[in-house]
Amino acid sequence: MVSEQVSNFVFDPGALAQSRRKRGISAFIRIRNGADFLESTIRSHIGHFDEIVAVYNQCTDNTADILGRLVQEFGPRLRVFHYIDRVHPPGSEAHAKTPSHSPGSMVNYSNFALAQTRHQIVTKLDDDHLAMPAPLSTLCKELRAGRASSDYLHCISGLNLMRKPDGGLALPEFDLVSGGGDIGFFRVSEETRFIHDRRFERFQRGNLKRRFAGYLYWHLKYLKRENGFGNYELSSNPDSRFARKKHRFTRSAALTMPQAKAALTPGTGARLQALINPKAVLKLARNSAVETCFPQQDLETAMDDSSPGWRDIAGLECMADGKQARRNVGGSL
Repeated sequence: MVSEQVSNFVFDPGALAQSRRKRGISAFIRIRNGADFLESTIRSHIGHFDEIVAVYNQCTDNTADILGRLVQEFGPRLRVFHYIDRVHPPGSEAHAKTPSHSPGSMVNYSNFALAQTRHQIVTKLDDDHLAMPAPLSTLCKELRAGRASSDYLHCISGLNLMRKPDGGLALPEFDLVSGGGDIGFFRVSEETRFIHDRRFERFQRGNLKRRFAGYLYWHLKYLKRENGFGNYELSSNPDSRFARKKHRFTRSAALTMPQAKAALTPGTGARLQALINPKAVLKLARNSAVETCFPQQDLETAMDDSSPGWRDIAGLECMADGKQARRNVGGSL
């Protein structure tokens, strides 16, 4: 068995104690039916970290098989756990009513994944993050060398992708950027953990300040089966905030790279907000960085430059030069 089965876990903040942690960088992934892009997520990131902790729950696809195969390849650098208890999806009434210490809480599940990491610096990955190797490598080197302050949550973002009716890739107008200060690299302490919000699990960063550290991934959520909304159990939770988000996605315009840059260019209002609101400062830095991070005028060129090999990933085939890109199941970078 390549995964450790866990049930009835109850999180204790003491599990995050700094004194037991080794130098280095860990990442953790929480997975439910993530087979679409899970392998590419792990392959594109694992070389930058000392370990990836993968925790899966309620998977009915071949997530477990993918993880089992990758463990054989990467050994102890990839550590896999099967969280047995049913976890209520964010946005559901059950999530809103479930205490954070319950094994069925998304908060408890997330804290379990975080607690399994063994290194001093940690980041969260989703199973649909495709790494941009150059900026990711740069940030990891700065963190390892101590040049990136441990007083900060080094926030990272990615551009969301969607598929156009003709099969090509575009950027969704309604949700252009993934990561608004809730994901990044941080030095673990008992204060850096997930807490309950009626809508979802919320990351508590303790005394860490936030700084924007760059665009480090392409977010493939909307390219997944059911456009990434399948895990929210929307048929049973029609009032979920994610049901409303799905509705907005179905109506979203598909933007080109120049159109997305124009939409993200901060206006006077955003700059004034940044004078009084710390989160607005982060958003201003994030949106202002788009042009610098993506000087290309074409989306596919930007992807070629930042994530070489993306065309070989199953599920990312697009119309290029009038021909469908080569499909390579499982893909690699």
